[in-house]
Amino acid sequence: MVVPQPKTAAVEVPEKPPLRLPPMLISWLQATPLALILGAFLALPILMIAVVSFWDYDFAQMYPDFVTFNYAETLGSWVTWRTYLNTLKYTFLVWALTLFIGFWVAYFLAFHIRTSTMQMVLFLVCTVPFLTSNIIRMISWIPVLGRNGLVNSVLVEAGIVSVPIEWLLYSDFAVVLAMVHLYTLFMVTPIFNTMMRIDRSLVEAARDAGASGWQILTNVIIPLSKPGMAIGSIFVVTLVMADFSTVQVMSGGQSASVALMMKNQMSLLQYPAAAANAVVLLALVLLMVAGILRVVDIRKEL
Repeated sequence: MVVPQPKTAAVEVPEKPPLRLPPMLISWLQATPLALILGAFLALPILMIAVVSFWDYDFAQMYPDFVTFNYAETLGSWVTWRTYLNTLKYTFLVWALTLFIGFWVAYFLAFHIRTSTMQMVLFLVCTVPFLTSNIIRMISWIPVLGRNGLVNSVLVEAGIVSVPIEWLLYSDFAVVLAMVHLYTLFMVTPIFNTMMRIDRSLVEAARDAGASGWQILTNVIIPLSKPGMAIGSIFVVTLVMADFSTVQVMSGGQSASVALMMKNQMSLLQYPAAAANAVVLLALVLLMVAGILRVVDIRKEL
């Protein structure tokens, strides 16, 4: 006779709760890869430049030391101050012209071109010059502005001038013109992007309220376009302050900028002096960017 075995009740093992990390730790882990990249490729090189700016040097090599005469020579020389003022002059002129041209180009694309397809086509047309390098686009102005170039030939043959105009090339005018040509798109793109995000009902409401075209522009479109104008201004200011090739070629060596001065110092193996100028230039650019962000709070308006 088989005696049935008593059934044993199944023992339920309680499941372990899933491991949950604190939200702050998750945020730090997500930001770690970007922090490592920025630290390795941005913060560390800037720190190395700042350290080298205090080193000593001669005609052959650098000596690890802590000296301040590199900054004394940079900030105590009237030639250096004139170079910085010349760079600021280029920056202001190029910024003002690119802002004016970029705003109206973006305004035309955003509000006068009805179809989005045509807007994208015309915007891509604006980017065609970027298919070539900056140097080629810059040098292309030489046969146009030269003494025997296209502009002077037309003016002389038309009888507008009797002799070719000398200041069209190898002058501050040529430098500013080339920079405006090179950097206007950096102003058009963010302004166009901001204008495309403006609610068209706001424009229609202002028009229904009896506002003129100029009032709509000044009271609706321009205030709502400020973030794009600020971003474009940051792009243009930083690019112009760091440009040396345009100044060297288009001025014919008759003008100077801070970046060109740093390039000449590095060619003479004066790396600590160039590093000191780089630190001062970085501080100046950061002050200018902070001033732009002071006027327009991008985080609040985007």
